[in-house]
Amino acid sequence: MTTTLAAPVGHERGTPGYRRLGAALWCGGLATFVLVYSVQGLLPTLAAEFGVSSSTSSLVLSATTGTLALAIVPLAAVAESWGRARVMTWALAAAAVLALLAPLSPTFAVLVGIRALQGVALAALPALLMAHVTREVAPRWLGGAVGLLIAGNTIGGLSGRLIAGTVAEFGGWRAGLAAVGLVSLACTVAFRLLLPPTVGGQAPRVRLRDLGGSVRLHLRDPGLRCLFGISFALMSTFVTVYNFLSFRLLAAPFALPGALVGLVFLGYLVGTGASTTAGRLGDRFGRRKVLWGTVLVALIGAWVTLPDVLPLVLAGVLLVTIGFFGAHSVASSWVGRRSVLLPGGDPGQASSLYLFAYYAGSSVGGLLGGVAFDLAGWPGLVGYISALLGAALVLAVHLRHVPAP
Repeated sequence: MTTTLAAPVGHERGTPGYRRLGAALWCGGLATFVLVYSVQGLLPTLAAEFGVSSSTSSLVLSATTGTLALAIVPLAAVAESWGRARVMTWALAAAAVLALLAPLSPTFAVLVGIRALQGVALAALPALLMAHVTREVAPRWLGGAVGLLIAGNTIGGLSGRLIAGTVAEFGGWRAGLAAVGLVSLACTVAFRLLLPPTVGGQAPRVRLRDLGGSVRLHLRDPGLRCLFGISFALMSTFVTVYNFLSFRLLAAPFALPGALVGLVFLGYLVGTGASTTAGRLGDRFGRRKVLWGTVLVALIGAWVTLPDVLPLVLAGVLLVTIGFFGAHSVASSWVGRRSVLLPGGDPGQASSLYLFAYYAGSSVGGLLGGVAFDLAGWPGLVGYISALLGAALVLAVHLRHVPAP
């Protein structure tokens, strides 16, 4: 397979190209997360509407992230050689159209099916966004640029939940999903208009029969394996907390109104600062130290949510959010850096594998988190995510002993 190296030059921080690229990637990340996670705040409503359990209702999210995870590696490998800008634009547009069809679903099964198709439509996008950052930004500013991308993800995740939840309060869940579709369509237009011309070049064409060798190459690297494992554990934790937090707050002893519970997703705002700050701190003080610290913050936050005391629950969720976005920012930028140093490595392939683990965590890890919640309530859920974060911390510490490629 042809070796692809990162571009020797790229946009420097503070230049017009860097600012346009950052704004475009922010819109792309926002659109992706608006589409994927808008249903999270609607899970209790969908469970009641269709008469399904809390863990079953989470299938409307797991279906999207599950098909995305399955398709991301082959599609990202092939799609990058078709032109990153073109493929990213069409992926966003197709997913937005499906989002406008979702509110028309007559049954829960149809809704899950449309959401699964959205995952396929979006499959190439997250890896291409990361690969585009790696190829287009000067290496010394990569951590901060990835932080900007993840900040867009954060705002997208927050916006999707708030828009869908707020509109659903007045017009029902169908109106909520329709509003999300319109927002995602607007983000797609803004993304294409803002994206500057490519300076890093396109990847060579990849044949699917060569993909297995490339995947094995990246999986043989112990450092990348650790980062992929961290990705799975982090996202499993994060999506589990936010999937089932609404169920806890709507029930006794809190019994909060639905509109107030929806405001809990404002906690996503701290993720914006956490992702950009962690990326820059990693560039300055070392990625290992920042990764250890952010995972530990998330673990402490999980324990803080245990008592049935609303201020402690909210504070703990904020700590989990800060820890997740900080660790994800550092780990995802580290994948790009390490892959370009690997003989025969490709940042696009490495990013797609990282995101396979990430969305597998959202799908499989989130579904298992629902089983833990159904069986043992919030304490069972905290025990589950504590095990995940403990594994992530072990992998992060192990990275200290992994030599550079």
